[in-house]
Amino acid sequence: MTSLLDLAPGAARAALEAWLAHRGDPAYRLAQLLPRLWRRPVRRWADATDLPAALRQALDAEWPLPSLTLEVRQTSRDGTEKMLWRLPDGEAIESVLIPEGSRRTLCISSQAGCPLRCAFCATGTMGLKRNLAAWEIAGQVRELLLGPEPVKPTNVVFMGMGEPLLNWPAVATALTLLNHPDALGIGARHITVSTVGILPSLAELAKRPEQFRLALSLHAPTSALRLTIMPIEKRYRLPDVLEAVGAFRRRVTFEYVLIAGVNDREEDLAELARIAKSAGAMVNLLPLHPGGAPGLVPASQRRLASFAAGLRRRGVEAVARRSRGLDIAAACGQLRVMRGDAGGEVPPEPHGDVHEPVRVGERSHHPDA
Repeated sequence: MTSLLDLAPGAARAALEAWLAHRGDPAYRLAQLLPRLWRRPVRRWADATDLPAALRQALDAEWPLPSLTLEVRQTSRDGTEKMLWRLPDGEAIESVLIPEGSRRTLCISSQAGCPLRCAFCATGTMGLKRNLAAWEIAGQVRELLLGPEPVKPTNVVFMGMGEPLLNWPAVATALTLLNHPDALGIGARHITVSTVGILPSLAELAKRPEQFRLALSLHAPTSALRLTIMPIEKRYRLPDVLEAVGAFRRRVTFEYVLIAGVNDREEDLAELARIAKSAGAMVNLLPLHPGGAPGLVPASQRRLASFAAGLRRRGVEAVARRSRGLDIAAACGQLRVMRGDAGGEVPPEPHGDVHEPVRVGERSHHPDA
């Protein structure tokens, strides 16, 4: 049976309207039911005590509401929170909640595992377990609203486990659920999709009328260099990805993990500045964290700052970011849930927004600001 939580608001409305009419219930019940899906969610229809008991029982029987199970919640010394969610089939994903002033950014997963195997990412070593359903994606926000101390994120970033554009049908519905005023109602400019550049789905995202933000996981300024750390380059070449990004009608952010001796040379800086200026993109420079391929060494904080300054001298808006949540392994590329013999957890991996800006003399910027 299709869950109401897997439907865009219009489709959910139509399904419930037809169901109520078939039962002979008054039409005004629809206005009582719809907010319980996302705006004022309940875990079970039985919890919607403003409805008649018989109707609640029928709803739980006919339209049960699936949910994620919070298995572990950790809090970093810097306030970052990491949550491990168990899925109905036993797989698991993680989300990261990053507070910064009045902003609360939630980094969500779109796949259980990840097939991309980027060299700098712990998640890539785990492979793909499965795509998430739309309700499992948007449900990472819904669950925070259902907690004992409800929290509604101000910003949502698809920078957790998985490649969102490899799960486009579910992500497309999840974007609607996150943004639509009859669902979670988060502004489109506060929702960022991060991708390595899956061209067919990138074209579909570009067609959306909402002003969702795009972050490109770049990490190398040339196709040859990118191939050494990101196997996806074999299928979607950087020149083609940059051409697609150039056709995107909205502001784009380039994410760039700085790896000593790999992509932090002066020639890398110059080429990155060139392509960022051409695309009108800003650059988020990210520190490398433990968990990826052995032998990769993070660039120093001094180099991170000087690389950002070099980009700015060349006319590119650039921000160097320092880690958040390191003490709970919640920083960029660190989230990894080990699988036991019983087939337990799967690994997630948030990207740049598990960071706060390093102050290097200019105001910080955030992809969702």
